[in-house]
Amino acid sequence: MRVLKSLLVVILLTVLSSGYSQKIYKEKDIQIIPKPNQLLIQLGTFEFSKNTVFVANTDFQKEISNALISKFEIAAGWRPVLGVKAPKSNFIQFKVNPDLHKEAYKVEVLNNTITISANGNAGFIYGLETIRQLLPAAIESKYVIRTEKWQIPNITISDEPRFQWRGLMLDLSRHFFDKNYILATIDRLAIHKMNVLHLHLVDDQGWRIEIKKYPKLTEIGAWRVNQENVSWNARLTTNPDEKGTYGGFLTQEELKEIVKYAAAKNIEIIPEIEMPAHVSSAIASYPELACFNQRIGVPSGGLWPITDIYCAGKESTFEFLQHVIDEVITIFPSKYIHIGGDEATKTNWEKCPNCQKRIKDEHLKDVNELQSYFVKRMEKYINSKGKKIIGWDEIIEGGLAPEAAVMSWRGAKGGIEAVDQGHDVIMTPESPCYFNFYQGPQNEEPLAFDAYNPLNKVYEFDPVVPEMTPQEAAHVLGGQANLWAEYLSDPKDSEYLIFPRLAAMSEVLWSSKENRNWNDFTMRLKTLLSRYDYLEINYAKSAYLVTASSTADLEKKQINVVLKNEFANPDIRYVLGNKNIDHNAVKYENPIPFKETTILKASLFQNDKPVGKVFTDTIQFHKAVGSKLNFKKPFNKNYEGDGFLSLVNVVRGSKNFHDGQWQAWLVDDMETVIDLDKTQNIHQVVLGSLENQGSGIYFPTEVKVFVSTDGVVYSEAGKVTRPFAVNSKSELKDFTINFNAITARYVKVIATNLRKSPRGDSSFMFFDEILID
Repeated sequence: MRVLKSLLVVILLTVLSSGYSQKIYKEKDIQIIPKPNQLLIQLGTFEFSKNTVFVANTDFQKEISNALISKFEIAAGWRPVLGVKAPKSNFIQFKVNPDLHKEAYKVEVLNNTITISANGNAGFIYGLETIRQLLPAAIESKYVIRTEKWQIPNITISDEPRFQWRGLMLDLSRHFFDKNYILATIDRLAIHKMNVLHLHLVDDQGWRIEIKKYPKLTEIGAWRVNQENVSWNARLTTNPDEKGTYGGFLTQEELKEIVKYAAAKNIEIIPEIEMPAHVSSAIASYPELACFNQRIGVPSGGLWPITDIYCAGKESTFEFLQHVIDEVITIFPSKYIHIGGDEATKTNWEKCPNCQKRIKDEHLKDVNELQSYFVKRMEKYINSKGKKIIGWDEIIEGGLAPEAAVMSWRGAKGGIEAVDQGHDVIMTPESPCYFNFYQGPQNEEPLAFDAYNPLNKVYEFDPVVPEMTPQEAAHVLGGQANLWAEYLSDPKDSEYLIFPRLAAMSEVLWSSKENRNWNDFTMRLKTLLSRYDYLEINYAKSAYLVTASSTADLEKKQINVVLKNEFANPDIRYVLGNKNIDHNAVKYENPIPFKETTILKASLFQNDKPVGKVFTDTIQFHKAVGSKLNFKKPFNKNYEGDGFLSLVNVVRGSKNFHDGQWQAWLVDDMETVIDLDKTQNIHQVVLGSLENQGSGIYFPTEVKVFVSTDGVVYSEAGKVTRPFAVNSKSELKDFTINFNAITARYVKVIATNLRKSPRGDSSFMFFDEILID
């Protein structure tokens, strides 16, 4: 016994002297997104070193092994071995298991061996991606990190996706993104085990795919007049004789390279060739494709309604599209061709003699059935080429083409209707699948589409809705996130809107419902964000932002501020005044009352430290709070703010003009008299305003202030003018009128409306507060 004890001491001393320490892993340490279906952690670890052998017996296994090997070479400073024969230990191997489903995989990690089992290449890819996420986030580093231990736990993971379609759509038409950005996006999709990249290659504002039979599509249709300094929906109609200089396109060779690169990562590229609408770029190139051969320019911005569409009555239209499809299918081996089919305004069809003749000859009921004829005819041609079509849910109208799959974007209704008829669907409702929507408070976010889609809302998404029977649910192929690019002109902006919402979408589409938990996801997200940092992805930190909402109690002349965050039971802390939030913060528990002008700072805290951007606002009280207002013309009934005292309730509006704090006047000037209840000295009037030219909201061109002691005789105290100026952003602005101190009880404020925008549309003015001091 004494000898045995001595031996144990020697072993222990040897281990300690070697500096070796073995981490004991728990389930909370496994920070994989999307979450695997099953995992079992065992004692022990596998440590990668320069002697670790990746055993690869096929060219594909060598290719995917090299992808991870190169990461060790960069981040660890040494390169594991790529071989074809397994040594006695310290190796990673691939094992074909025909009993597993197509994308399923099993990872078994022991002290000296790692085995990835899969049916084929897709599973091997996902097994390696899982090992990548088991490794420290520093594996993504672009510089050598000497202090990191490159070990993973002994673990068994059995995993496969819930849905077969896990997609992202990139809109290349509204703003063009080049080959390099698309390749980078493919890499990032692979990390998240997504398997579809849908490229929106054709729309009104740009034709982005080279078609050799029709060179004008890219000579003319790929370029538009540069109006990037103007808000998207405020841009002027393009003169067809003015040469476009803004845009671009992908050559067929570039697209083939993209397709090949994606296939190596189990990602299918789905091309979208719009028809019969969203094709102004094609009609600008070849006017004879339209009903009346009308010459148009490629639109530089928003277009509504979409009346310039392909003529359904001309045989030449179908000949054109068939030739286009012939070239498309030589580039894309995908099972599906997306044909759009949405938002076609058919007023030209109703007047076009060719379209009317087609309706009569084909015994169609109306222009809706004519669209159905159009889609079915093109589907028949595409089917003859061994492909199937996908269309947005409008293709259901007038009768659904026999083999068509439907992308349901207008909520779930179209998807339910399609599966009820036995058609396959991809669920992609605007909410929560449109990633061009804001994901945080608009005041803190870059310009986006005026709707709200935060990270937690994406995580709540389920492609199968309760109304579906099990038989109908079987037709749900999966889901997809869509990134429309009206407001995106830079790859970094695109990244900001995609990440980390793509992580939430990936887990929704991969992981079983039973395995999904928002709190657990947010804990695992921290490590993934660290990976994003190493990968230099410009992801949004919006989920960490604290947001504030206020309600006014004007009887008490008090407002109550509520603080919240996306996370469940967040640790929000705040300070008042100019205190340092790092050291003086108080935990937020109940609405905070304010009765005087105060600075409020708040932040989400983790591990007793603030994370994300600190929320800062000045709650500003003034002499007009709760005062009676008398409007010469009432505010617009669609934008009534918080009622008749909204402009004197202290609560300020945000860039989200639907936030309930804005009052609006359409075309009319805003004129109101504020009764301060008693005569007092004042020296300043501030009018809070918003401009969002894309939504038809403009700053006033002039603000005047008049004062009176009796409410009858007024004298002008001051004014400020601001001539119209093009503004592509959403902007908050206080119009400040300062004047020498004067005694007054009544203050009249008049704001002059622009009345008509440069496009000729009626203009709104929006106001949130009149501050008097």
